Amino acid sequence: MRMKKLACSLVAAGCLLPMIASATNGYFSHGYGMKGKGRVGVATAFTDDTFGGANNPAQMVWVGQRLDAGIDWFRPIREASRFGSPAGANFSEGSDNEDFFIPEFGYNMMYSPTVSLGVTVYGNGGMNTTYESGASTDCSALFLAPPGSVRLNPLCGVGALGVNLSQLIIAPTVAWKFHDNHSVGISPLIGYQRFKSYGLQPFAQISTYPPSVLANPGTDDSWGFGVRVGWLGKFDRVSVGASYATKIYMSEFDSYKGLFAEQGDFDIPANLNVGIKFDVTPELTLGFDYQHIWYGDVDSIANSSVNPLCGAQLFGGTPLPLASGCLGGSQGIGFAWQDVDVFKFAVEYQLNPKWRLRGGYSTGDNPIPSTDVTFNILAPGVIEDHMTLGFTYSLDATSEITAAYMHGFENEISGPTNSVYFPVGGTETIRMHQDSFGIAYSRKW
Repeated sequence: MRMKKLACSLVAAGCLLPMIASATNGYFSHGYGMKGKGRVGVATAFTDDTFGGANNPAQMVWVGQRLDAGIDWFRPIREASRFGSPAGANFSEGSDNEDFFIPEFGYNMMYSPTVSLGVTVYGNGGMNTTYESGASTDCSALFLAPPGSVRLNPLCGVGALGVNLSQLIIAPTVAWKFHDNHSVGISPLIGYQRFKSYGLQPFAQISTYPPSVLANPGTDDSWGFGVRVGWLGKFDRVSVGASYATKIYMSEFDSYKGLFAEQGDFDIPANLNVGIKFDVTPELTLGFDYQHIWYGDVDSIANSSVNPLCGAQLFGGTPLPLASGCLGGSQGIGFAWQDVDVFKFAVEYQLNPKWRLRGGYSTGDNPIPSTDVTFNILAPGVIEDHMTLGFTYSLDATSEITAAYMHGFENEISGPTNSVYFPVGGTETIRMHQDSFGIAYSRKW
């Protein structure tokens, strides 16, 4: 019966797949699980929900029989602009994709007093932009036409410009308490992702594949596999946790083999979490997490958008034999994202037997350098600082409601237009701020 419940949980997890979309630390979420989100992602050393597959698998054996299910309303506001273009290709627009609803799910059961079996479902994404105005930018100079006669999208393609990346990860989890105060856990990570882009037709001239690959080929998907391992130890009033997730090695996006490096490869980066939980008093708890995300180890994300191994010139240039650095090549052009470090601080307070309050603040790196703004108009993941508030209200001895609010403070980055492949000149700026509010129901047995 217990295994049947776990199997049903996995089926339920798959039903959440079409809805995943989030982006805060690069394109990783600021937190996983509504309690963790209320603490700005501080969760590695906590044992109060079933999101160990996303935070630390070792925590699950301390959770007991439990189910968590909720939904988060996520609202990222993305804007991009170009000014000072000698070619007259100036624009200023906001992305029309602003509202997303992100489900969350976790289930855990005790196989024995020292072994637990569970599942966590979580998502990444947030490269979800749509610049709807397909006639926003004067691209006439690039086509040797009279000023104002050719008006296209911000990257001089036809129609709307945008991308949509969603990633879902299902993490079955086994945890073992091998000592009264210590546990370890492991979560196989089953990854699924979908991607779509449109309005990138001009960049077909620097692709290693035919133009049709960049002419709005529609939605493609891929599957992959990785693993997360973790440890948790309790020392009087202090708990310490650590977890590491390998890169999730994904199959290629066949429809986008002319866009992403290595013929459509788009793996999910490895990441590390280390956390401390300190019970100052029976009512007051402090927490700290450090996170590192290895965006720089995924070529399609990390490779520079200015690659000397790509000799083709946009808008009529003569391609050179060196194509391995062009879009889709073995060393192909990417988004130039760098590794990020994130530092998260949180506080919780048990106000009374019914109410537990929490909040947090995090600061981290912007993964995008100023030399690579042009391509990142599609994916402006530039936020560095977040603030969260949240609470849990106990309905009775076995059930509770948790809510969390997040604000991602606006950040922007400016840099010169990529003059090698998009010779319009000027200075481009991308900026973003965001808010989210979520609510979850939890039940214990």
